[in-house]
Amino acid sequence: MNLQCSAPWRLNLSDKNLPHTVTAHCLRDGAFFSIFHLSTLCNLFNETFCSFKKTSMDEELNVTYITFDGHVEINKYRYVYFFIMFTLYILITCSNSIIIYLILIHKNLHKPMYTFIAALLLNVVIYSTTVYPKLLIDFLSEKQIISYSACVFQFFIIYSLGCSEFFLLAAMAYDRYVAICKPLQYPTIMRKSTVSIFLVIAWLVPASNIAVQAIAMAKSKLCSFHLKSIFCNNTIYTLQCVKSRLVTVFGIVSYLDLVVFPILFIVFTYTKIFIVTYRSCKEIKKKAAETCLPHMLVLITFSCLGIYDVIMARMETDFPKTARLIMTLQLALYHPLFNPFIYGLKMKEISKHLKSLFCPPLL
Repeated sequence: MNLQCSAPWRLNLSDKNLPHTVTAHCLRDGAFFSIFHLSTLCNLFNETFCSFKKTSMDEELNVTYITFDGHVEINKYRYVYFFIMFTLYILITCSNSIIIYLILIHKNLHKPMYTFIAALLLNVVIYSTTVYPKLLIDFLSEKQIISYSACVFQFFIIYSLGCSEFFLLAAMAYDRYVAICKPLQYPTIMRKSTVSIFLVIAWLVPASNIAVQAIAMAKSKLCSFHLKSIFCNNTIYTLQCVKSRLVTVFGIVSYLDLVVFPILFIVFTYTKIFIVTYRSCKEIKKKAAETCLPHMLVLITFSCLGIYDVIMARMETDFPKTARLIMTLQLALYHPLFNPFIYGLKMKEISKHLKSLFCPPLL
């Protein structure tokens, strides 16, 4: 029988023989039928709610955590560590930000070389903000842990910015080469569009290469959950059960593209500059020394730290924990502090504006 029922619906709750049943009546044409049972509805609701709750709990339990094992006597010196690192973080952030601010507000610093310096220092600020807040939290925590996904993300930011620095140093080297060796062509070669292209390449190419490695890393199976470091650097590879040959080959190719080739280009460029300046007058030699020497110092220190980072990641031997901590801290301390002092004190124009900022002339 085909029942066609229309509103209004009325619930009959007076049936004592059906205490657990809600009976809906359709009063059109005297038709009567039962729609659903209250007990069935309750059971269905309970099963759905429990299933949802169980799924949510499973998702929480499926989060993989990594323990940092690089700290030395953190329970004893946690407040000392916190105070020192917090002070250094403020110093790094302020010193780099001040130079970026000076480059932005002074029109005579709106030149390609200073634009690249500002980009370099901006990388340092982002790098420090990626590493230091987590370190400070760990110093005050009972357990020094991080989720594996957050660890992979930290790895991505650190090495994207690190490889970007080599590209920026290469752009600076090219800028100095054009300025010293081809001064008449400098305005036509180093235009704003050229600088913008260099900046996009310096940030996009390393990020895309490191992103591939980070995605592959996120999908890899882990056999260890203890990292011999205080933040997520190259030692994250030691957590994997099996090192994929494809990922290893891609890593080597990326290392050549992002590190080796830019360094070779920088060395070749500065060699050409030194050859040209050697045959020139003293003024050109002085100009070359003032502008090129800071870049070379930054390149040498950063390259040494990069080589150390790669070596430490590949060392499977029991390296002294204290020595490992000290050397790992060099990556987080030395270079971020070194850059603003080198560019602030050695670059004549920046140094002049710094003096006027902190020691304004008396009227």
